[in-house]
Amino acid sequence: MRKTSGFGLWWLGWLALALAAPANADIVMDWNGRADAIAADKRLPPPMQARAQALMHVSMFEAINAIDRRYRPYRLELIADRNTSREAAASSAAHAVLVALYPDQASSLDAQLAAELGRVAEGPAKERALILGRKAAADLLALHAADGEGADDYRPFTQPGVYVPTQPVAGYLVRSFKPWVMTNASQFLPPPPPALASETWTRDVNEIRQVGALNSSIRTPEQTTVGKFWFLTGARTYNPIVRQVVMAKQMDLLDCARVYALTSMAAADSFIAVFDAKYRYNFWRPVTAIRNADLSQNPATPRDATWQPMGETPMHPEYPCAHCISASAVATTLRALFGDDVGEITLTSSTAPGVTRRWIRLSDYADEVSNARVWSGFHYRFSTEAGKDMGRKIGELTVATQLRPRKP
Repeated sequence: MRKTSGFGLWWLGWLALALAAPANADIVMDWNGRADAIAADKRLPPPMQARAQALMHVSMFEAINAIDRRYRPYRLELIADRNTSREAAASSAAHAVLVALYPDQASSLDAQLAAELGRVAEGPAKERALILGRKAAADLLALHAADGEGADDYRPFTQPGVYVPTQPVAGYLVRSFKPWVMTNASQFLPPPPPALASETWTRDVNEIRQVGALNSSIRTPEQTTVGKFWFLTGARTYNPIVRQVVMAKQMDLLDCARVYALTSMAAADSFIAVFDAKYRYNFWRPVTAIRNADLSQNPATPRDATWQPMGETPMHPEYPCAHCISASAVATTLRALFGDDVGEITLTSSTAPGVTRRWIRLSDYADEVSNARVWSGFHYRFSTEAGKDMGRKIGELTVATQLRPRKP
């Protein structure tokens, strides 16, 4: 008997949730699940998965909305006959985006498209839908075709003869991606990190030195569990949250597509904004700051020559917190649409097997992410607050300006 892998179990669990949703909305979640599976298999960095997800979900929304016309479009001015199949248009758009991004997955994506289209009656309504979906995908891909172009010319800051880590940094080119909602990558740039002699710096570096250390004597078992749980990052941490909220609201196809498009755009912009800030400020990580605390000339922040964080420090500058901004952007978007209290939402993580986290309020979910990054030894408290604030602003801007209901 074949043993089911950890990811296979996740996929089966997701499928059980999806089958419980309204029939129309299933299509959006089916393709979201497929995109998630590809990203997991390819081990895509969170910003790249967020970009792919935004391209797919906005394309799906544009195609469906061209038929229903209940909301203002994102950028495309598509109009379709109202008898065009919404389900076929959505699947056609998703398929076209994913094949363009992952051509090596074409055979499995073709099979999924065939299965989805098998439920749609043959005829002009289906044929028009296929053309509409491909058109929406092609136009959105064209808008973001230049994302990531150019060489990764990140230059480590150093002095002649001084060693610097040689592992490539992560996310450097993300700051040059075309924003979905923001006017530019630095629209919500936070103020610089605090001075090394300041009260804020003294408080926060001493906090993480104590609670975020690998061998911390003050971190509680619960904090350790939460810290490890959130080693998992990216869309696989917020897609299940969006899915559960959509399922609880029993949405139709267009409204489901709209929620996924809005949250995907907010998440994608959060990564653009945070990597712009990270490489602009180039602020040192706790493992560097604590081992070199004597260089700050702050007697209230003692040096610990052997300090290590609880987890493996991500390979990009510290300020602000990327995990915090994406969680906050998605939570704020959902909160603006449905309120903070959405009923119980749950999440599991491959980095904390057997653990299930539960929340009633979206704000509690976002706050837990921020706390976890301190307890893990990755981010100072001020950095998590800056990230959450940026995410809140991006989420609010997204809902206030994008995919708004049309006036009667």
